[in-house]
Amino acid sequence: MYSTIAQIGGAVTNIILDPILIYGLLGAPKMGVKGAAYATVIGQIVSFLLVLVFHLRHNKEIQNGFCYMKPSGKIIKEIYAIGFPAMIAQDLMSVMTYGLNIIFVKIDETVVTAYGLYYKIQQFVLFAAFGLRDAITPIVSFNHGMQSKKRVKEGIRYGMLYTIIIMVVGLVILEIFAKPFASVFGLSGETEQLCIGAMRIVSLSFVFAGANIALQGIFQALDSGLESLVISVCRQILFVLPVAWGFSLLARNNAQFVWAIWLTFPIAELVSMLIALVFMRNITKNKIEGLEG
Repeated sequence: MYSTIAQIGGAVTNIILDPILIYGLLGAPKMGVKGAAYATVIGQIVSFLLVLVFHLRHNKEIQNGFCYMKPSGKIIKEIYAIGFPAMIAQDLMSVMTYGLNIIFVKIDETVVTAYGLYYKIQQFVLFAAFGLRDAITPIVSFNHGMQSKKRVKEGIRYGMLYTIIIMVVGLVILEIFAKPFASVFGLSGETEQLCIGAMRIVSLSFVFAGANIALQGIFQALDSGLESLVISVCRQILFVLPVAWGFSLLARNNAQFVWAIWLTFPIAELVSMLIALVFMRNITKNKIEGLEG
């Protein structure tokens, strides 16, 4: 709850300050884009201060002080063993988007526009999966540390179940309301049809994507950061850019097959999920079945 309050506090601060600093409202100087940058930084500072206050007031079981801040190579290594794959995954998302824009623009700029708008809509669903992943990871990790086989398996089972349920709901919503969502952006003609097609085809990958995202969190929780990194590379680079490039050649030769480029995402997520399930089977055998509890 306190984490949520801090994040919302920073976001609301940013939203309020954006028009004030961009357009010079309420006596503030008109700074344009620079004002938006200041609003973002101030919002981050507000979030930091709220988190710090909450930590000092409510985490009484933790002793604070500079004497506890001495770096430990062992702990730093453990942190990065889990955190580094997550960092790379975030970077790969930007690389994937950049690469797809280069590929799609060679077909037509309307394809880039349609993908960009769909990407924004898609994030509302995927962020729910990211949130559940961030809940699954500590639960599984804590119980793995406790050597509780039963609770580790329950954390994995229910985490996967809830993630897939949310993905199915997101899939159904986008399939039903694809056209209304496209109209929100004031699209028309070819761009609108491309955006609707993207929603109805790419959303088929949600269930596979949700499973991949949840499994990546589980891998990190079980000290299998390398497996998590491999899945990130597979679902965001290896099985996306080459496949998209192949479909783009088809679309450039015959405009009737432009819709086929959206098949890139279900294919990439499905193949990545199959690889992740193989990893999960090996991890279960080597790191879960041997637990004492």
